[in-house]
Amino acid sequence: MLTNNFFIKENLMLTLAYWLAGEFSNQKQSFADAKNYAHIHVFFRPLPWAFFSGIGFYSEQAYDYDLWRPYRQGVHRFVDQGDQIYVENYSLKDPILYAGSGRELSILKTIKPDCIERRYNCSMIFRWEENLFRGNVEGNCCLIEKYGKQTYLVSDVELTETTFVSLDRGLDVTNHEQVWGSTVGPLRFEKCQSYAAEVPM
Repeated sequence: MLTNNFFIKENLMLTLAYWLAGEFSNQKQSFADAKNYAHIHVFFRPLPWAFFSGIGFYSEQAYDYDLWRPYRQGVHRFVDQGDQIYVENYSLKDPILYAGSGRELSILKTIKPDCIERRYNCSMIFRWEENLFRGNVEGNCCLIEKYGKQTYLVSDVELTETTFVSLDRGLDVTNHEQVWGSTVGPLRFEKCQSYAAEVPM
């Protein structure tokens, strides 16, 4: 278990990868407050070292009742910047072809570097804060059009070895008012399966 503080500080990127690798569920949160929180599964599956010549992940988010049709998919490349980890975000050109990759390695293996496109200005920056990783999207230029409005993404993440807390919001580029995203608080996930053994060394 990667719980030694010295090890964490000396190997921030590898620790982040180990902690992130897994399946997460907000079942407890959803069952306690189904009106405000749907039951969601989030998968972070490590990619082979050869994909980026480094650490990378495939991710998908899906409702519990429809796991084969994820509503969000992505690919992520880790870049070590010393006291912080820069995580580049990529979209899939034809995401439906790779639905289920979070659970099925046979599908994951079909994802190739030419299947993805960089999402510029949408990278996440993770920093170590006492006993967890805190991540935020870089700047305010990750643009998403929704409900007929141009918005920029504000994303806040907290990650421990067993939990993943996420709050995504879209703010209007002109008046900075919230257009989409939760108004009742973050999604709170617990790790229900670890894929740490798949992180390339």
